[in-house]
Amino acid sequence: MTDPFESLRAHVVPVDPDPAFAATLRARLERALLAPEDPVTTTLTETPTPADTAPNTITSYLAVLDARASVEFYVGALGATRRGEPIVMPDGRIGHVEVQIGNSVVMLADEFPEIGLLAPVTRGGASQSLHLETADPDGTAAAAVARGARLERPVADGPYGRTGVVVDPDGHRWMISRAPAQARPGDVVYASVWAPDGARARRFYGAVLDREIGRGLGVADHPGTPTLMCCYVVPDADAAAVLVRAAGGTAGEPHDEPYGRVVDAVDDQGVPFALVSGHTEPPEAGPGSLAYTEIRVPDAVRARAFYGTVLGWRFVPGGQAGFWHPASHAESTVLSGGHAEASVVPWFRVADVTATAAAVRDAGGTAEPADSAYGAPVACTDDQGTPFSLVIG
Repeated sequence: MTDPFESLRAHVVPVDPDPAFAATLRARLERALLAPEDPVTTTLTETPTPADTAPNTITSYLAVLDARASVEFYVGALGATRRGEPIVMPDGRIGHVEVQIGNSVVMLADEFPEIGLLAPVTRGGASQSLHLETADPDGTAAAAVARGARLERPVADGPYGRTGVVVDPDGHRWMISRAPAQARPGDVVYASVWAPDGARARRFYGAVLDREIGRGLGVADHPGTPTLMCCYVVPDADAAAVLVRAAGGTAGEPHDEPYGRVVDAVDDQGVPFALVSGHTEPPEAGPGSLAYTEIRVPDAVRARAFYGTVLGWRFVPGGQAGFWHPASHAESTVLSGGHAEASVVPWFRVADVTATAAAVRDAGGTAEPADSAYGAPVACTDDQGTPFSLVIG
């Protein structure tokens, strides 16, 4: 007797693979496997509160005239946050209270003359200085003076950064400072637009970006694929050249220039770049400077492996599918795969995107709004067809 289920069973008919489906599935698998953390668990991670943060190995413990008033001063003038509740002694004095400034804990107590703990104003002056590193020394010093501190030395630029000195109401001497900005490993400190006609490109970008081409941004004649050639800071140019070759790229012999030791290189998919060690000047900022460099490659997996080896970048998924960021440089670099040719596309900061887009068109280029999670850039091409983008910055 014939098995009815066997008669009714439909045989599997093989079909040709769908390239679009395969590419989408591959991208989803890459993001799932290579993302450093599960996005769901990431949202559940609690940020440590000041009270959870352990103090450093050495912590300042200050004697003050009125710990309650001093805490208010540090919160209002120096941006401190309170840590826990104060310990109040039977006579009403504060025996211990803590605040946190940045990643450091400051402990305070009222004066206890019976055991020799006196504030500097009682002793006749400070015997030490407290060094406070801040992004805005001018504003911090002004806020301290407004709340009763004495300005001992106005904020000014010096060999070790921008620094001023104030003496707080208890007599403690604070050196308020911002260290000089320095380039980090992996920073782009110089870039050059490689175009078929360099002189023409120099005129175009000079007019459109309203800046002198040559201050951190150059233009060079190049007959191949138009691209942006980036120069990255590395700790050791000679060692980095070895890594480039080991990762499948090519690297010339390191050579010395006035601004550092340089290696000219090409990655394993054809993107030209340079490496420099001994260079400490930070990358330029402001209108006309680079906001992002977008590394476009055929194979994003290979690119992540290459730049992870050479520059030590650990990549995390970007805000859009197919985009990846180095975790240490997410604010300046993005990598995307699936492109026919390898190149680097610059994204320039401009004060007025609309006006600059109009200038691009007037100069013979194109400018169209682009759907993007990265500051709603305008996608452009110059008058030779080279792509770039504009973002507000």
